[in-house]
Amino acid sequence: VASRTLLLGGAWSRRIRHMRPSACRLLQIIAAILFLNLQRDAGCFGEKRCSISTASLQFPHVPACSIVASSYSQSAMLSSLSNNATYDSVTSVDWLHQNLREPDIKVVDASWYMPNEQRNPLQEFQDAHIPGAVFFDVDKISDQTSNLPHMLPSEKAFAAAVSALGIENKDAVIIYDGKGIFSAARVWWMFRVFGHDRVWVLDGGLPRWRDSGYEVESSASSDAILKVMEASKVIEKVYQGLMVTPSFITYFRPNLVWSLEQVRQNIQDRKYQHIDARGKPRFDGITPEPRKGIKSGHVPGSKCIPFSEVLNEKLELLESTKLAKRFEKEGVSFDSPIVASCGTGVTACVLAL
Repeated sequence: VASRTLLLGGAWSRRIRHMRPSACRLLQIIAAILFLNLQRDAGCFGEKRCSISTASLQFPHVPACSIVASSYSQSAMLSSLSNNATYDSVTSVDWLHQNLREPDIKVVDASWYMPNEQRNPLQEFQDAHIPGAVFFDVDKISDQTSNLPHMLPSEKAFAAAVSALGIENKDAVIIYDGKGIFSAARVWWMFRVFGHDRVWVLDGGLPRWRDSGYEVESSASSDAILKVMEASKVIEKVYQGLMVTPSFITYFRPNLVWSLEQVRQNIQDRKYQHIDARGKPRFDGITPEPRKGIKSGHVPGSKCIPFSEVLNEKLELLESTKLAKRFEKEGVSFDSPIVASCGTGVTACVLAL
């Protein structure tokens, strides 16, 4: 993906159909997560208009999807997972605990924290994680050619890293983080962008798992650490042009990623509702952005729905009726397509669940 592409998107349609059936028949949603920091040179905030040229942007070729046959037991397990989920994109800690030892279940710790929190997610993974989990490094499994934080990697880089982590196309991937629902949503979206639909976020994350009394592993196995290191190595090899042979098959979905040109166009024609997952002070430009050099404010015409307001006190997704009311309060219609954004493409993915 070109480095000047506004990356990160997700699908709202699966959650929305739990909200209002009549809207589902009309709704066609692309929830693309927009990197606002790409707009710092574009003047996209306030009343200014974006001026970055995106003539060179091209989406990668999308190869045919590879279908992986599943056994009866796996199909039954996946059916149970879907039935258990509050939404199609999340599942409960109780379900995971009951199915943790299934061979086609892969658990991923996708913890990531803001720089000012001064937390080390890999160290925290080594100190405590769900049994059998592997660690997905959001910062390293990214576009290594960009000076912007954790931009979407290429298809080949993502496939190589996921292969190194031991994840296969046949697997049901359950993703969690150390906050509840935060960065796990970002990695959920990444899997979907690269064609893997058998992916769910653990509702409430590691805190909910521990509060439920379920065990954690207090030290990472040598195999788990080696997988983390290997994922970082193969990413570097891909961007160095070296040969890698990933086993995980990807296909890129361009409809889940927006370009800067699409953002510019939408400022003018407003065909998509643009919602911003950042807090209101950042949205209004009262509070400076946490990263130096990033302009305050918001994309013209966008609306603010902070990601924290779609979660309950246990950091789980709100029930569907409460979610619907929150979006309707902001004037967001479920009968029109939606685009979501944040600061660097993490919390907007929470809105895309």
